[in-house]
Amino acid sequence: MAAGESLSSWLRLTLIPGIGGETQRKLLSAFGLPQAIFSAGYSALRGVVGSKAASLLLDTDNQALVAQACAWSEGERQHLVTLADPEYPQALLEIPDPPTLLYVRGRVDLLNRLSLAIVGSRNPTPQGVHNAEHFAASLADAGLLIISGLALGIDAAAHRGALAASGETVALIGTGIDRIYPARNRDLALAIGDQGSIISEFPIGTPVTGANFPRRNRLISGMSRGVLVVEAATESGSLITARLAGEQGREVLAIPGSIHSPQSRGCHQLIKQGAKLVESAQDVLEELRLNIPLKTVPPSNDNSAPSQLLAMMGFDPCGIDELGARTGLTADALSVMLLHLELDGRIASLPGNLYQQLPAA
Repeated sequence: MAAGESLSSWLRLTLIPGIGGETQRKLLSAFGLPQAIFSAGYSALRGVVGSKAASLLLDTDNQALVAQACAWSEGERQHLVTLADPEYPQALLEIPDPPTLLYVRGRVDLLNRLSLAIVGSRNPTPQGVHNAEHFAASLADAGLLIISGLALGIDAAAHRGALAASGETVALIGTGIDRIYPARNRDLALAIGDQGSIISEFPIGTPVTGANFPRRNRLISGMSRGVLVVEAATESGSLITARLAGEQGREVLAIPGSIHSPQSRGCHQLIKQGAKLVESAQDVLEELRLNIPLKTVPPSNDNSAPSQLLAMMGFDPCGIDELGARTGLTADALSVMLLHLELDGRIASLPGNLYQQLPAA
């Protein structure tokens, strides 16, 4: 990672309002390191980026912001990683618009690991949460680094699954590195910062701004070998991530769901467009062309009444009346069995007095 005057020059370049990533890359391509950019004269700069940008480069005083970022980087497990650093995620160099500088809290050794992104709805079904946690844990145990966006719902479930398995996960965020959004994920963010990494390309203090999250999404897909969408409505930010993944040459995978669930329609749309239909963690490894063994769970030979009820229930939501018609059991008997199944974590209760089976891990 850059240090001293070199780091200050990188920060000075990236903290000038009006000098975006494309202009920064033009300057670096023409002059080399940032020190050379600021040593060049007005005429030389104007010849590369025009008169307005040249004036901004030479006249903008952002030393207070530079000092603030340098001071932040002196904190424990807090890093600034530039395009020129060996720790910089090499996968991001393959995308059209890699960020010039990254703010990283946590482990920089994870930034070049073989990674899979898991994304999805902020308002998932219980089965979607279970799927995200289960796939993340299984694939993390197999050696993949799980990447997501720290959002509520599927993103948070993917991070939790990875933390419970290998303990290693990376969160890409759309605010400054000094902010945690949403606030409800504060404890999760602290755990990720301790065991994994939180990464932002945005300057310290950047607030929650809607336009920043699609920009964040290109890094989620860009750092990954593939993107797995667990649940998504048809107007979902996760579909933006999937589209970006396809444009970046990454694999796009999706888990199908109930035809009755709005949260499955985005995944079904992706599958129709050519995304890999995924039913197991092994499907993910095969699509990524990775020959990695998965931990296996012995099959169950449980023929008890609750297991028979689960077989009759299927995986779509259903109510007690419908279960009674399928099984011939009374409402009182079903209520007792459903309560035990819910306490065992094998089903989830849904609004409208409905129940849904959760796949066994």
